[in-house]
Amino acid sequence: MPRLILCLLTLLTAVTRLTADTSQRIGDWDSVTIDSVKTSIYVGSVTLTTGELQREGGKYTTTYEAKVWPWFFWSETGRISITLPDSDLERLAKGERVEFTGEAYNHKNKPRTITGRADRTDAATGKIKVRIGVDDTEIIFNSTYRFNNVVK
Repeated sequence: MPRLILCLLTLLTAVTRLTADTSQRIGDWDSVTIDSVKTSIYVGSVTLTTGELQREGGKYTTTYEAKVWPWFFWSETGRISITLPDSDLERLAKGERVEFTGEAYNHKNKPRTITGRADRTDAATGKIKVRIGVDDTEIIFNSTYRFNNVVK
């Protein structure tokens, strides 16, 4: 009988820790940083830099800057948002790939469509692929992300 009680207590402790760990991560994932990234276009390149993304009601939002080389006059700034509900954050915490959508508006208020996916590397970091629709073109960026408040 004492062994059974000991086994049940051990199991209960493990389940409690898993539940607390996941809920702590979700609460701590209010701020994320995406590394600056460069990609090639037909005859040049685009460097995308974002600010720190802040979570507001299931969306991460920030500003962005896209520098186009050598055609600097195509460069732009604006606001970007990525939709990622709590259920997707929980899936990401379990190590599952998460698909997302979003939107952006440049400094001239011209819309940009956003799609992508995130793959977890560890508790705080992972890989991200972002596709941005610009007019009739899709620009693909591969980068890494880091949740700022999560302890590895």
